[in-house]
Amino acid sequence: MPASPKLIVFAGLPGVGKSTIARRLSESLDAVWLRVDTIEASLLKAGVPRSFETGLAAYIAAQDIASEHLELGRSVVIDAVNGVEPARQMWRDLASRWRATLTVVEVTCKDRTEHRRRVETRSSATPPVPSPTWDEVVAREYLPWREPVLSVDGSEPVERNVELIVHHLRSGRE
Repeated sequence: MPASPKLIVFAGLPGVGKSTIARRLSESLDAVWLRVDTIEASLLKAGVPRSFETGLAAYIAAQDIASEHLELGRSVVIDAVNGVEPARQMWRDLASRWRATLTVVEVTCKDRTEHRRRVETRSSATPPVPSPTWDEVVAREYLPWREPVLSVDGSEPVERNVELIVHHLRSGRE
């Protein structure tokens, strides 16, 4: 019997290193990588005005695409802020629907100076979605998780974080 697919949900504030780690992890696992910012940028490029609804639509599109891959037995890596409960619940429900193993990887950047530097010096990672300012990042709503999460420090080397996550997944501690 094949192993159940994995749904690996990345979470954390902008600029902590989520996308870099998520992309590298998806390559390591041969998993599908879905970046919510990329989906939102596609909506904006199509002429849909930026609003709360475009952000919500991006999450829903990621959920629907992830669902199709999980149905095929493929593991999926979700890359998004996931700062509030409705976003988090959608991933829990999706994992339950497809009996996928859910792992939440919360990325922080313990080096606050480095985090700020990243936010203030990066160009828009996904045009036309604008990069947030440092003040917007600091003020952003980001609630604590209800369940245990694997926490990694985005200021550590990417390969070290990927190895830590892969070890966690293999140990079955989801």
